[in-house]
Amino acid sequence: MNYTIKSPETKSEWDKYFNFRWEMLRKPLGMPRDTLKDKFEEDSHHLIVLSQNNEVLGSGRLHFNNSKEGQIRYMAVSNSIQRKGLGSEIVKELELIAKKKGIKQIVLNARENAISFYLSLGYKEHEPYESDTGIPHTTMKKDLSN
Repeated sequence: MNYTIKSPETKSEWDKYFNFRWEMLRKPLGMPRDTLKDKFEEDSHHLIVLSQNNEVLGSGRLHFNNSKEGQIRYMAVSNSIQRKGLGSEIVKELELIAKKKGIKQIVLNARENAISFYLSLGYKEHEPYESDTGIPHTTMKKDLSN
């Protein structure tokens, strides 16, 4: 499958990116669109995955909690192509961005159905996390200083 992983650039790409995040992560839970964004949007690194015909296949975002810790949020891959390595590529790209910024650790809050995915990428489970979605999450961390 041919696709491009990049930061959204045009208004159309940003609109598609935010719509994809909502469709994949919030809409299925009955959550309104206004729950889609948080206070870190402006200072984050956003990735969108586009197919050859500009269909959004995936998303991910990295923001910085402090000078040593980054946080991955809003990870999603289109249901039709999950378990084909695209999510791993998004995470690896976000980790690369973090390393270039001097980040030593990545933290994320994984839904229960994603824990094994993150474990396979070297993340370790730390503690339960109370999400605004009402879905059980687990805080996971990975050391990037190796």
